[in-house]
This record gives sequence, structure tokens and C-alpha cells, in this order.
Amino acid sequence: MALRDNELLPGTLDLLILQSVENGPAHGYAIMEAIWSRSGELFRVEEGALYPALHRLQLKGWLAAEWGASEANRKAKYYRLTPAGRRQLREERQRWSRLALGMSRILESS
Repeated sequence: MALRDNELLPGTLDLLILQSVENGPAHGYAIMEAIWSRSGELFRVEEGALYPALHRLQLKGWLAAEWGASEANRKAKYYRLTPAGRRQLREERQRWSRLALGMSRILESS
């Protein structure tokens, strides 16, 4: 299956979400915007992909959530990393660093 421009590779969404809440809780829309802006507007995560992923990460015990008020004073669910989520984030970062290093070595060797 070919990837379209700006399409995420399988398995990257979880890492991007965990990274987005590393420095503190965030609601879903803020997570989408963080991924968009921090990627240099390369990765747009749609709600239909984000919210099932957030739920899945909660079920895995990597995120916890609680209700609060958004910046616009609307009810919003805020997600934060759990200790298990911090461990998973470290593991995923290491995995992606190794992958990126290997790809760079291959691409630069020609």
C-alpha cells in the first residue's frame, strides 16, 4: 500500500499523541493542533483517527483523562501521561531514533 504525501506511517500516531502530552495535560483539539504545528504543518490528524487512538491509549494505561474547561470555557476531556505512558514514550522514541538512523545510513550510502 503506497503512502500519500503527509500520511503517517503505521504506528506513529500513538507516539505523536504521547509526545504531545509529555509536558502536561491537553484536550483532543489541542493535541491535534500540537501535532500539526510541531510537524511544520506536515501531519494533520483527523478527529476520526485521534479520538479512537486516545481511547485505545487509555485502555492500555498510557493515558489518563479527566474533564475540565477548555480555553473557550467549554467542557473538554484532558489527557495526561501515566507513568506507564512515560515509559512507553521513552521506548517509542528509542525505536524511532534507531529506525531513522538506519534509514539515514541507507539513504546516504548511495
